[in-house]
Amino acid sequence: MPQQRISYVPPENMTPDMRAEMQRCAREGTPRPESSAVRAHVPACFWFFANSWDSVFRNGVLDHAIKELCRVYVSRSVVCEFCGNQRSVKGANEGLRETHYDDLIDFEKSAKYNERQKAALSLAEAIVWRLDTDDAFWARMHQHFCEPEIVELGCAIGLTHGQQSFLRLLNIDHHQVMAGTAASMAPGAETAEALAKLRASPTYWAKRSATSTKDAA
Repeated sequence: MPQQRISYVPPENMTPDMRAEMQRCAREGTPRPESSAVRAHVPACFWFFANSWDSVFRNGVLDHAIKELCRVYVSRSVVCEFCGNQRSVKGANEGLRETHYDDLIDFEKSAKYNERQKAALSLAEAIVWRLDTDDAFWARMHQHFCEPEIVELGCAIGLTHGQQSFLRLLNIDHHQVMAGTAASMAPGAETAEALAKLRASPTYWAKRSATSTKDAA
């Protein structure tokens, strides 16, 4: 990995409540400890993300699995490897499988997603790629979601888009803070050694996503 741009705050230098959240990150993941250790330089930023992520992404009015698909769509789009190599355990418990992540960039043509999932992903696409929307787009959204669900989905997408766009610049990586846990890691990324092997593969998702991003730009 390239040189890391911002240091990690050691957990022992954090307040007790911040350390408890870091332990949750190590135990449950999404987010993993490394990104939280970066935000810990400013406790207000640490808690802004932790609290917003808990109430808007992990919980809320909209089923979590929909938001998880959109989170990883953002990872594929901005090529944030740190975020893209994580999976939500709660999303898996709600029925998501690894194959659901395969066609995210070309979701409209894929048979892996239902119409509700495709509608959600179309909102993520419009936000990430700054697409114009028309009456047909919003009719589709209102067909599949109530207004509170649309608001929460838009906030969740906006939050993860902003954070992933920042984190991808920092060259942070997994298994560097509170190492020894595979919580929420994608298949093949459970250890530092496995992650290095995954990155060396010619089919590694970030290599394909980087090409797709350049083609779309």
